[in-house]
Amino acid sequence: MGDAVELEAAGRTVRLSSPDKVFFPERGFTKLDLARYYQTVAPGILRALRNRPTTLERYPDGVTGESFFQKRAPKNMPDWIPTAHITFPSGRSADEMCPTEEAAVLWAAQYGTLTFHPWPVRRTDVDRPDELRIDLDPQPGTDYDDAVRAAHELRSVLDEFGGLRGWPKTSGGRGLHVFVPIEPRWTFTQVRRAAIAVGREMERRMPDQVTIRWWKEERGERIFVDYNQTARDRTIASAYSVRPRPHAPVSAPLRWEEVGEAHPRDFDIASMPARYAELGDVHADMDDHAFSLDALLDLARRDEHDHGLGDLPYPPEYPKMPGEPKRVQPSRAKKGASDAEEPPAGATTP
Repeated sequence: MGDAVELEAAGRTVRLSSPDKVFFPERGFTKLDLARYYQTVAPGILRALRNRPTTLERYPDGVTGESFFQKRAPKNMPDWIPTAHITFPSGRSADEMCPTEEAAVLWAAQYGTLTFHPWPVRRTDVDRPDELRIDLDPQPGTDYDDAVRAAHELRSVLDEFGGLRGWPKTSGGRGLHVFVPIEPRWTFTQVRRAAIAVGREMERRMPDQVTIRWWKEERGERIFVDYNQTARDRTIASAYSVRPRPHAPVSAPLRWEEVGEAHPRDFDIASMPARYAELGDVHADMDDHAFSLDALLDLARRDEHDHGLGDLPYPPEYPKMPGEPKRVQPSRAKKGASDAEEPPAGATTP
């Protein structure tokens, strides 16, 4: 595996063991390649992670090995990496790491972290999100080009309801993410309600191309606006995060004029450093803005008052929430299935 190497990062030294261990066999990229990549985009990924409780998606033996999500700060984490105390939907809680400097990212890479999953909050207030995150998720029969069309309509919706501005990025797969910096005034429940309002408005405008239906059997060949990605403890891969796929793609921040021109396959740990050297972080100005959700929450109230459109189902591992409709898929509901009969699915609750 080769002798350990030491990487310098703003006055700190991070030891990288087994630097020649191959993490991406298809491309031959090693653990050292991963760490060097994160060094080249350090200001950009730190902008996305700084002071945010962050879950680590770890692949200690590379992308072909076993993986797990590290939510709780590991006991061997250096004391110079701050943490935040966060509460899960189950009521349990944990301390999660909050990267504030390049060395923290490299330390995580040393332990096989490919993807960083930050909460949409800062450690100064872990109960009020400062980002509205919209996940445009292609369903079977759709692809990235369909997500692009939905993203451009999403841009119009955001602008029309409160003059909101979103910053788009590739997911690293087939989808697109759009992040809107917001004032940290609202709870997770309210931010999720705003995301539902966005999804419903998009569904009205593009009924054959977009859906907000939670149950897969109802989505069809449409782009799913995954409103539950705004629920507490649901996270989205950060900008510049490496994704666990054979060709080592990264979640790439885009300018709006690139949405439709660029393709997710354009961005991996080999190509992103050159782009970053030329353009820098194209989302660098995100933190200069903080928008209001008032217009979207007004839309949500009108949807409920005028059309009877209230809340939508939460993920199955969440406790039953106030105002939530029956949490059972339609085909089972027709057979008389109850909430309690809905089989568990998705991530387990910590």
